[in-house]
Amino acid sequence: MWLSHRRRWGGLRYVILMTLRESPKNGVEIMDATEKLSWGWWKPSPGSIYPLLGTLSGEKLIQRREDGRYELTEKGREELDYLGIPPGHKEYTVESVLSDMDNYLSYLEDIPKPQLVPYAEKMRGVSKKLLKLMESLPKE
Repeated sequence: MWLSHRRRWGGLRYVILMTLRESPKNGVEIMDATEKLSWGWWKPSPGSIYPLLGTLSGEKLIQRREDGRYELTEKGREELDYLGIPPGHKEYTVESVLSDMDNYLSYLEDIPKPQLVPYAEKMRGVSKKLLKLMESLPKE
């Protein structure tokens, strides 16, 4: 039974479980979180989300609260832990933030340049902030 659900829903079931590990959400909030997680490339439809929420509830991986939001159950947390999916929150250090920035820059370098044009002003702003921070550091 688990395998048939896995084939039908693909990775969406785990995306839902991961977003609910962060905080309780309703269906629309789950769709928005999924879109954000995919950097805007994918927003599941209500026809995908709501039937799957019913399935996950039936499997006792999530439960619906009185306020209409869904939350992860202990069984849902155990499934994520079993699959080795780490919590979304991590401790930030200067080293980890710089490493993340370097990875994000690599991602941006791989995008065709015409696709970056609409973001040029935002990128200039980020660049200016970084340069200003660098200039404020004591010289070595």
